[in-house]
This record gives sequence, C-alpha cells and structure tokens, in this order.
Amino acid sequence: MDRQLVIRAQEGDRAAYAELAAGMGDRLQAVACRMLRDASLAEDATQQALLQAWTQLPKLRDPDRFEAWCYRLLVNACHAEWRKRKRTLGDLTTPLPTVEPRAADEFAPVADRDMLERGFARLSMDHRIVVVLRYYADLSLPEIARTLGIREGTAKSRLYHALRGMRAAIEADARAVPEGTSGELVR
Repeated sequence: MDRQLVIRAQEGDRAAYAELAAGMGDRLQAVACRMLRDASLAEDATQQALLQAWTQLPKLRDPDRFEAWCYRLLVNACHAEWRKRKRTLGDLTTPLPTVEPRAADEFAPVADRDMLERGFARLSMDHRIVVVLRYYADLSLPEIARTLGIREGTAKSRLYHALRGMRAAIEADARAVPEGTSGELVR
C-alpha cells in the first residue's frame, strides 16, 4: 500500500481514498464472500467497511497498517452482517445432506471443493475468519493476530481448531454415505 496515498486520504483527499478503496475493494469483497458465503451479505459488509474506513481514516495512527486495519474493519462488518442474518433467518449453517461420488472421475476436483465447502460452512464465524485470513488473504499468524486484535496464540489456536473442525465434518460426511449404496438418498 502506498503510504503517501494513505496520508493524503487521511488529510481529506477524496481522490486518494477512492484510489485506496479501488485497490482494496476487490480483495475485501473476496474475503467477505469467503467468510459469509453470501455475495449480497459480503457486498454489504465490504461497503460498510469501506465507509467506516473513510470516516475513521483520520484516526489511523500508522498509515503503513492501512491494509490490516481495513481487514479488521471488514471482520467487524462481517460479524455484524452474520448476526443480522442469524436474527432474521435463524441459524442456517447446517448444510443439507449431499452424496459424494463413489469413484474418482473428472468431477473429483468439484467433489473435493464441495466437501471442503461443507466443512467450512460448519465453522463458527471466528474460525472462518482465521482460515480465510490465513489461506485466502495469505496473512501470517502474527498479522492475523494484529488484524483481529487478539494474541498470536489465540490466532494459532483458532486456526488449529478450525482445521480440526473441518476435518471432523468431512470425515462425518464420508461416514454418512453407507458403503455399497448407489449414492442415491434412501427415503
């Protein structure tokens, strides 16, 4: 991130902020989509984070931390959208049962991705955030800890438990399809 651009935006330069927002917007949107798993909620969270960044930018003490600060604002906005969604729709995180293909074929990568998505969907928001920041935004554990305002050990623990939870969910899904069935749901 260009430090001078951040400083100009802190001083009220709208064009500088527009350039910063354009540079960060797509990345924030992608991270929000991964966390919330809903494009319209992710768009709302991203807009909230960018709006809050503009209004609170003069308070940012270290211009070099602009990107991490924006991720933190996004995480807070995602939490707010998640809570709002749960209040209106209830908890819809339990995925519908699906059947995995029995033999590896040309659709195996799609099945693998779907399997990971189902495991990811079962994670709490705190665990999703750490997984997304680590593996999608490519932040290190110390960067994740600073971004989330938690200790590095807490970030490491959340990542460990998230990966363990995903593994357990994937294994449970694999056990749910009885051996020798044709892969069709039994009524």
